[in-house]
Amino acid sequence: MNIKSLKHIYFLGIGGIGMSAIARWFIANGYTLAGYDKTATPLTNALQAEGVSIHFEDNISLIPAEFLANPTETLIVYTPAIPKDHKEFNCLKDNGFTLMKRSQVLGLLTQNFFTIAVAGTHGKTTTSSMVAHILKNAGNNVTAFLGGITQNYGTNFLVNEGSENVICVVEADEFDRSFLTLFPDLTIVTSTDADHLDIYGDHSQLLESFQLFVSQIKEGGWLYQYDGIDLQDFTHNPSSVFGLYNGDFKTENLRIENAEMIFDVIYPDGKLTDCSLLTPGFHNVTNALAAAAVCLKVGVSPETVREGICTFKGVKRRFEYHVRSEKVVYIDDYAHHPTEIEAFLSSVKALYPNRKLTVVFQPHLYSRTNDFQEGFAKSLELADDLILLDIYPARELPMEGVTSSIIFDKVNLAEKTLCTKAEVLELVKAKQPELLVTVGAGDIDTLIPKIREMLIG
Repeated sequence: MNIKSLKHIYFLGIGGIGMSAIARWFIANGYTLAGYDKTATPLTNALQAEGVSIHFEDNISLIPAEFLANPTETLIVYTPAIPKDHKEFNCLKDNGFTLMKRSQVLGLLTQNFFTIAVAGTHGKTTTSSMVAHILKNAGNNVTAFLGGITQNYGTNFLVNEGSENVICVVEADEFDRSFLTLFPDLTIVTSTDADHLDIYGDHSQLLESFQLFVSQIKEGGWLYQYDGIDLQDFTHNPSSVFGLYNGDFKTENLRIENAEMIFDVIYPDGKLTDCSLLTPGFHNVTNALAAAAVCLKVGVSPETVREGICTFKGVKRRFEYHVRSEKVVYIDDYAHHPTEIEAFLSSVKALYPNRKLTVVFQPHLYSRTNDFQEGFAKSLELADDLILLDIYPARELPMEGVTSSIIFDKVNLAEKTLCTKAEVLELVKAKQPELLVTVGAGDIDTLIPKIREMLIG
């Protein structure tokens, strides 16, 4: 595929966080775009404001005529979430158009850049966003494809200026084995916990996929992996370990002051003192270690790395504060796996040890709920008061016998409530929480403005 021969790019599922980042690359490079998505979202609204024609009905006649006129000049980019019976997808496939998954296009776009890829079942969005910010803050020519909206830049895509000395930062997604289209120069692996078992079947298959991914690091590259991960390949490439208290990159003097995490970074050649995070969490401290490691590797000065860590504002829906007052603290987080929930809630409790923690959690996917029901129950027991919502199905059809109750019944808490999304606002209002968190990857974020208004009012 020669991208330079194309004129039109059509996206099936343009509103996805990863898809919209690629769309923005094509916009920045002068291509004509159009797309379909199931529903309008803030992301599709933003793309429409940038001039992209988007429709929300599965109807081939709504695709712009110039896109359909010449299949050789039009590339179709699709998300794996598009159903097999999708009319537009099947019509385009049957009529000679080139269809490529988002991950395949990402592989094409990154192959000509020096690429830093961040992989992991947890932590990749924050870590890749932090890497991109440190590099850009240091004056590097950066392009970045991210899985979340960075608070520093208000976008999931950073565009490079010209083609000289570009460093590309990319979030490498293990879902559907998407990251196997990438051949990076430097790679971070933050975690390899069992997840996406609807795709992989079991944990060993997931680990095998990560193993294949790291074997694709270019010769002369480097792997940075979290303490306890033991991915092997390295017939030609070395690796380093980062961890909170162990590894080549680790912390020292980690402490909490005024609900803020402050720490020193110890690395092979020295120390960065008094780094502080605007987005707290023990897991975000380890993300900062990984980001520091790759940025030092590409030549950013230690002091500039420290400055980048301290000025990183985080990513939307990742430990995002919405209310912070003497009366009440309200934080929202995207955590949707037991390991992520445990990391998030344990960090919240460490920051606010004297406040009662009320947790509103919305499970994501029937398959994930079923696969990790015991893990969810255990991690949610970190709450003092739990409000558990119905499962958000996303791409899945219901599974017999799988509801939020299979988690709820296993949670050993004195205060716990099972309720619908429609009921939750009144319930939260009645409880008048002093420390509230909303957690989940579904549409729980649509509650945020109303909860915030209620708590402030």
